[in-house]
Amino acid sequence: MFSYLIRRLLYTPLIIFGVMLLTFVLFSVLQKPETMARTVLGKRATPKTVQDWLHTRGYDKPTFLATGPKKPGQAGEGMFDTIFFNEMRKLATFNLGVSDVTGRELKEVFQQGAIPSLLLTLPAYVAGFLMAVGFALFLVFVRKSALDTAGVFACVGLMSVPPMVYIIFGQAVIALSFNYFPAFGYEMRSWSSIRFLLLPVALMIVINLGSEVRLYRAVFLEEIGQDYVRTAQAKGVSSVRLLLVHVLKNGMIALITYVVAQLPLLILGSLLVENFFGIPGLGNLLTSAIQTNDFAVIRATTFLTAILYIIGLTITDILYAVADPRIRLS
Repeated sequence: MFSYLIRRLLYTPLIIFGVMLLTFVLFSVLQKPETMARTVLGKRATPKTVQDWLHTRGYDKPTFLATGPKKPGQAGEGMFDTIFFNEMRKLATFNLGVSDVTGRELKEVFQQGAIPSLLLTLPAYVAGFLMAVGFALFLVFVRKSALDTAGVFACVGLMSVPPMVYIIFGQAVIALSFNYFPAFGYEMRSWSSIRFLLLPVALMIVINLGSEVRLYRAVFLEEIGQDYVRTAQAKGVSSVRLLLVHVLKNGMIALITYVVAQLPLLILGSLLVENFFGIPGLGNLLTSAIQTNDFAVIRATTFLTAILYIIGLTITDILYAVADPRIRLS
């Protein structure tokens, strides 16, 4: 396992470099720095104001490679004194830079936004997983019955409703009509912040519940038909013990793949829910960055997401070996 982790660490920088290169290519094709400066500063900004904005953020340099002649009085570091390589050098030291729109340090912005996002996604992540596994095991327990059929139809119904409908229904009916929860806003005041998060957490659970229950049910149904299950049944093992001990344990491989792959979403929050409920998390931050063309925030978010995803894949492989001793990482 140690040699496997070393190899994973060695090619991780190459993966992150490729992701960031693709991000820069997409944004450099879609939008030039001058256009971004005009968007941030306004149409009435003078050419000098635009140039000062570009110079302050290092956007007055070539995008990828400095192959042309230098401008008079321009100091540089050769062909790699460009926007891409300068930003990559910063990110290599986890210097996220500053926002193109607000000018705030992104390290501070991300630290502040991570807390609301985790308070929203972590309960939804854990509670949603436990509920989905529980419902899936129940449907397997009553498989080939009318109750199982009704449960599958309910899951399909939950999956068929767009997330936007759940959010609008929660705000318009539950929050505003019945006045059970706040429809918008967030306060970080100890336990009082819970009332702002209960409804968004519940909606996030419902949005993902149908698809997760169907996925876990399919996994458990596949396990229930294996030879070891028939052997356990022949030995007189009860159905409840069979599901909770044998089927659940052997189905953890597929569950680990799905659950750990969601690790970046756990940190970055939910884009729609945070935006509609006014929760100042990282999902809301990214949505605002896309709307205002804040490339610095998008770049930093992409960088952090790539790292979290690679960490998630590594944790997945390690958990594979823990869940099934027959698996060897090599």
